[in-house]
Amino acid sequence: MRLAAYQPDIPQNLGALMRLSVCFGAPLHVIEPCGFPFSAKAVKKAAMDYAAEAEVIAHPSWTRYLADRPAGRLVLLTTKGAKPIWDHDFEQGDTLLLGRESAGVPDNVHDAADVRAFIPMPGGGRSLNVAMAAGIAVAEASRQLR
Repeated sequence: MRLAAYQPDIPQNLGALMRLSVCFGAPLHVIEPCGFPFSAKAVKKAAMDYAAEAEVIAHPSWTRYLADRPAGRLVLLTTKGAKPIWDHDFEQGDTLLLGRESAGVPDNVHDAADVRAFIPMPGGGRSLNVAMAAGIAVAEASRQLR
């Protein structure tokens, strides 16, 4: 399992994604540009003591990410998803793609995903924090693949 953050806006959320990636052994791909200066200092501050352990791979653009993308399916978490994550059969090698906190992903990124899944929210909320959504999806993928 891998995580990919598309142009993250909020450094604290990226830090939370780094901690999640360390705890679950899931490398984190960061697709730039970010909405904040993406530097070793910023990463260390956002990820606290997890920064040294995190496997973070930076990609300067979406085009570059696609060229360097690891094998496996790209699973986009989106409120516009076609199926709930509970009904998605996760596979070893899947990459969970997370959109920008402020805008999700553009149509070309949405169209490039192999799977578009959503997290059901029976309480009626509009969306979840990106790091929280990633945690839910990684937990479900881990449950399925255990």
